[in-house]
Amino acid sequence: MTEPALYLLVGYPGAGKTSVARTISQATGAVHLWSDAERHKMFANPTHSQQESLSLYDHLNQRTDELLAEGKSVVFDTNFNFQADRQKLREIADRHNASTVILWINTPAIVAKKRAVGTEINRNGYMVSMSDEQFDDIAAKLEQPTEDEKVIKIDGTKLDEVDVMQLLSQ
Repeated sequence: MTEPALYLLVGYPGAGKTSVARTISQATGAVHLWSDAERHKMFANPTHSQQESLSLYDHLNQRTDELLAEGKSVVFDTNFNFQADRQKLREIADRHNASTVILWINTPAIVAKKRAVGTEINRNGYMVSMSDEQFDDIAAKLEQPTEDEKVIKIDGTKLDEVDVMQLLSQ
């Protein structure tokens, strides 16, 4: 049995994280934990409040722990833009002898913002509305991966399944 892997995604809203997550899940069989979909399952009318987000991520972290314990790989599809959050998940992976791969979907802010900001856009099956201010706030807080993190940079302007998988195999 090969060791499970935990894939964490870093990038702006609209960078292409979910597209990359789907590619990895389909190609490797890793379980795709998508925070946007889980939020809509847990909350009929999501508010994105701090308490709601804490409940969501407690649930997703526990689910990640369970799946890795079962020997399954996980693609955790959310903005892992804070080093402390990435470290917490790396510790969960370490408990289960799982490797952690950080995928930095490196998309210029202007391109990602154009994708993410708008009045009620259909984003991966969910109607969302993100303001310029919300995007700017999230973008300003992004903590770039550090040297001690195993990082694979992916160009979010030209996502190609073959290229993504080739980068993962290096």
